[in-house]
Amino acid sequence: MKTRLYTKDVKLVLAASFFFLMNPMLINPVIAGFATSVGASSLLAGVVAGATNLTSLLLRPVAGNLTDRVSKYHLTLVGGSMFVVASLGYSLTTNIDVIIICRIITGIGYTLCSVCMATWMAGLLPADKIGSGMGIYGLANAMGMAVGPALAVYLYAHFSYQLVFWTSAICSLLMLILIQFVGNRGIPRLVKTATTRHRLRIVQPKVIPVAVILMLFSLPYFATQTYLVSYIEQRHFAVSAGAFFPVYAIILLGLRLGLRDLFDHVPFKTFFWSCLGCNFVGVFALVDLRNWLMLVIAALGLAAGYGLMYSICQAKALTLVPKRDRGLANSTFYIGIDLGMTLGPMFGGLISTFLPWTWFYPVMMTTLPAVVLVYWLNRRGLA
Repeated sequence: MKTRLYTKDVKLVLAASFFFLMNPMLINPVIAGFATSVGASSLLAGVVAGATNLTSLLLRPVAGNLTDRVSKYHLTLVGGSMFVVASLGYSLTTNIDVIIICRIITGIGYTLCSVCMATWMAGLLPADKIGSGMGIYGLANAMGMAVGPALAVYLYAHFSYQLVFWTSAICSLLMLILIQFVGNRGIPRLVKTATTRHRLRIVQPKVIPVAVILMLFSLPYFATQTYLVSYIEQRHFAVSAGAFFPVYAIILLGLRLGLRDLFDHVPFKTFFWSCLGCNFVGVFALVDLRNWLMLVIAALGLAAGYGLMYSICQAKALTLVPKRDRGLANSTFYIGIDLGMTLGPMFGGLISTFLPWTWFYPVMMTTLPAVVLVYWLNRRGLA
């Protein structure tokens, strides 16, 4: 009998995950500018912007353990409520200390929702549809990543920062409304044994290689996200940096839709080598963005590389562990993303500080042999 993928609960969680991600994707592009507009220095504005990611990185293990012990619905409810509180806080204050507190609240909410909703989604999927289901979940996330920043920039440019914050609060409220109609509340079945009782585990060891692989895949992307505008200006290329990410998002949406059924049938190693080659093509094209064709090739390479590998690694992380450990597996997976988001801009900053801009992407290519080494040392466990 053919298993059904798109149940009512799956559709609701997919829609809720889109509105969940809209909140940070609306706020992140404008928060540094908002902090500067109310009197923060450039350095302090960077601290304000980074407070959410730092909070998220520190709390991942706690969220993973909670997700394996507490109802996914209740944790998502708490996380979404924190989003609403933080968004309203941004809109009602010009005090930097309060804004930083709101950024920390946003980080707590983001940590809970990202781990819980991914684990909740996995629990709603048939065992033979984990790969394709998580691919569609990644598609909903990608849509949030594409729509959120574009909408934030438009609202800020034509109206105000406050409207951006109110819109983010509305998106979080919509998420909270949607999850009320999910029948399966994601209540975990606790299995207590002599070896697992009363232990707080920081990471799921089996997922660490997957997290490291994805971190290395993500470094060129997040460095590009931070430095592409400066790179194009310094190299005097006649292309628009603003066009790269919409093109990337459109290509990624098409790839995830077109390949979703393969995620459950094609071996991890096949995807790994294919995505690695695509990441190489993307970074290589960025070396010389002489025209629009090279920009499209670069966007295609990174979308088919890091963009696809995101969904593949998340599905792999969930299949490596028993159901009772999926929350911890997801939190370990997201630690890899958090590190990529943090280290990518830092790596790019080091390159641009000590070397000419022409060396930016050639040096970034060192991530490719590094990811091959990590995979090769762990290939048997990932088979």
